[in-house]
Parts: sequence; structure tokens; C-alpha cells
Amino acid sequence: MDNILLSAALAFIISFFAIPVIIQIAKDKKLFDEPDERKVHKTVIPTLGGLGIFAGFIMAFLLGTPAGISTDIQYIAAASIVIFFLGLKDDILVISASKKFIGQLIAAGILIRYAGVEITNMHGFLGLYEIPPFASITFSFLTIIVITNSFNLIDGVDGLAGSLGVLTTLIFGIYFYNIGQLTYAVMAFAMAGSVISFLIYNFSPAKIFMGDTGSLLLGLVNSIFVIKFINSAGTVGMFSFDILNVAPAIGFAILMVPLFDTLRVFGLRILSRRSPFSPDRNHVHHFLLDLGFTHKQITFTLVSINIFFIAVALATKNMGTTVVIGILLSTAVSLTFLLYYLRNKSKVPVLPLAKTEKSEMVTTHKVFGIMAEPVEMD
Repeated sequence: MDNILLSAALAFIISFFAIPVIIQIAKDKKLFDEPDERKVHKTVIPTLGGLGIFAGFIMAFLLGTPAGISTDIQYIAAASIVIFFLGLKDDILVISASKKFIGQLIAAGILIRYAGVEITNMHGFLGLYEIPPFASITFSFLTIIVITNSFNLIDGVDGLAGSLGVLTTLIFGIYFYNIGQLTYAVMAFAMAGSVISFLIYNFSPAKIFMGDTGSLLLGLVNSIFVIKFINSAGTVGMFSFDILNVAPAIGFAILMVPLFDTLRVFGLRILSRRSPFSPDRNHVHHFLLDLGFTHKQITFTLVSINIFFIAVALATKNMGTTVVIGILLSTAVSLTFLLYYLRNKSKVPVLPLAKTEKSEMVTTHKVFGIMAEPVEMD
């Protein structure tokens, strides 16, 4: 327990003192996020908060994990460094979606091949239990990529991605501590400490954003946690939790808000024949902004909704993985339709989508309660 608390405290302290320096350097070098028709902020704000998060996290994780208890540390650190430099380059220079995707594949490959971050059992979801190696590797790649990007895509208003990240990492950290997996417990609390420190500077009005550097790292770490959570669901700990047969559903519920929003938006973009990584204003936080919610209200609302989904999954765990995931998805779809109805009722105009690379007409479809008329790009 001492290692866990010390790693959280060390991560918090390092990030807390690093971020003001990063803000000043970003101002001096003019490394800002410029407002545009898709962004919700109106002034230039530094986007390098992920530097402070990474510094606190990696130092606390490496120093807080006792030597010799795990061989996974070096590979997790290597994958984190790949994502760190990928996000940093995108924050400073902007890189194409294809290059970003390739970098994420490399990080995922390191985790799957060397750190054993691989889903091998679906615990009864759609009748599946043990899955073949090729399917396991493919599904693990998909899981890591989607979750890594989910925190990047939900990072649209002040404090939101960070607050959701604190919630998820604390839950996973407590679970791993309970079952004696100290490496992942230290890792989780180190990330939580760093992000809590960052949130001091990120709550509305934000002084700095985490950028891709921070959001991609936060997503990668959570993808590791959820896969390890599913694989270790049958481990007996200090406190008994009967979740073996419903582990994928509870893991899904812990990441519900960023994960469902990402899957929904990816689906919309693919249906519109656009890249899943192309920008738009179809995220749930954009819906709430259109309804007049402030940044703090959006953050509080979505974190509360995420906690609600976790509670629903735990309350229905005896129904099995397939039924619980069905309940979670149907509830999420219903809430999305409700938001769509309320936004339409308030008669708030839908802002145009961002420009595509070819400056063509973009049409989105009415899927999960989202409808936008064709918009001509300038």
C-alpha cells in the first residue's frame, strides 16, 4: 500500500510543478490551440498538458513499482513512450490520421506481443468463451486502438477527459490492489495522481489542455487496465467480487461514456464515407453544449452518467455478459435519442462540420439520434 500512495503522491507533485513551467514555455514559443468553427474555446490555450501528465506518470510508475515483481514494466513503458512522442508531434506539428494510426498499431503490438495484454476469453458474451489466437490478437488490437482514441475524442470540454480518466483509473487501481496485482495498482494510482494535478489547471476556465499527448496516453493506459481486468476477473482477492462471468460487461461499463461515444461517432463517420478519425461536432459533449450546459455542468453530468452505468452493470451482473451489455447499450442509445430530442426541441442550430480534406459536401445520417443536413464547405 505504501508504494501505491507514494506513487500517487509523487505523480501529483511532479505534474503539479511541471505544468506551470510548460504553460509558460508554450506561451513563449506560441504553442497554442487555435480556435476554429469546431472548437468550443474562444481564446488561444496551450495544448501541452500531456507533457506534465506523462512526466508525473512515468516517473511515479517506474519508481513506485518494486523491482522484480513484473516483467511487463519495460514493455508498458515502451508503448507509453511511443504514444507520448506520437501525441507530442501531433500537438506541435499535426500529423495525418494514417501516421497516427500506424503509431498506435506499434504501441498495441508491443503490448500484445511482449506484455501479454491480450483478450483470450469473452466470458460468455454472445456464447463465446475461449477464442482462437488469431481472433484474440485481432480483437485485442481493435480494443486497444478504440479505447486509446476514445479519451482523445471525448476531450472536448474543460475537465471532461481528465475527470473520466480519474474515475476509471481509481476504480481499476482499487481492483488491482484488491487482487494483489501491485504493478497495475501502482500504474493506475500514478496515472490518477498525474491527472488530478493536471485538472487543477484544466477545469473551466482552462489554462492548458492535455492535447493528444495526454489523451492518447490516458486512453492507452485504460486499454491495458480493461484487458487485464477481464483476464484477471476470476482472481481471488481480499474482498470477493463475483464478476467472472460478466467481466467484459463491467469493463465496458467502467469506460462507458468515452467508449460508447467513440463507437457511435466512428460509425457515423464511416456511414458518411469519411475517415473515422476526421473531426466533427457530433460528440455527446457538443450536444450538451448546444443545450446550454457549461463546461463544468457537462463534466459533472457525464461523470455521473458513467457512474450510473457502472452501478447498472453491477446490479444486473447475475444476468450474464450478453444481457448486461445489451442493457448498457440500449440505455445509452435511449439517452442519446433523448439528447437529440431535447436539442431539436430547443431549436439550437447545428453548427457546420469541419472541412474535409477534399472540401466536399458532407452528409451525416440519422443514427443513434443524430441528424445533420448536408453542409457545403467553404
